[in-house]
Amino acid sequence: MWLTDQQKIGVGITSAGLLFLMLGIVTFFDAALLALGDILFLSGITLVIGPRKTVAFFARRNKLRGTACFMGGILLVFLRYPFWGMLIEMFGFLNLFGDFFPVVITFMRQLPIIGSFLYMPGVRQVVDKIAGAGQRRTPV
Repeated sequence: MWLTDQQKIGVGITSAGLLFLMLGIVTFFDAALLALGDILFLSGITLVIGPRKTVAFFARRNKLRGTACFMGGILLVFLRYPFWGMLIEMFGFLNLFGDFFPVVITFMRQLPIIGSFLYMPGVRQVVDKIAGAGQRRTPV
């Protein structure tokens, strides 16, 4: 599947948003960097999957708790409560995007340098637990 130019720009904007979020956390929860990261992240996601699919994703009945926490966390960051906002936002993020972790880890394991790191003995067990967190296991 090939990405359109709009989707390529969206991936770049989403990546920039994640970078600003990480910088905001590293700089002791700088509200301006976190707010900019949130805006870029949401804009990028909208460009990648489209406005209708974005609204449909966030409005799904089984994702409403995650959406409320994610948007509430963003609101708290905008209101200059960055620490509490990021805590609530991360809870919402995990509820919204937790199903994608196994897919992302499988993709990352196929990358040259990162894949070798993810297969290292100590890291592999942690990554396997993260990748298995979204899968249901049947009891034996």
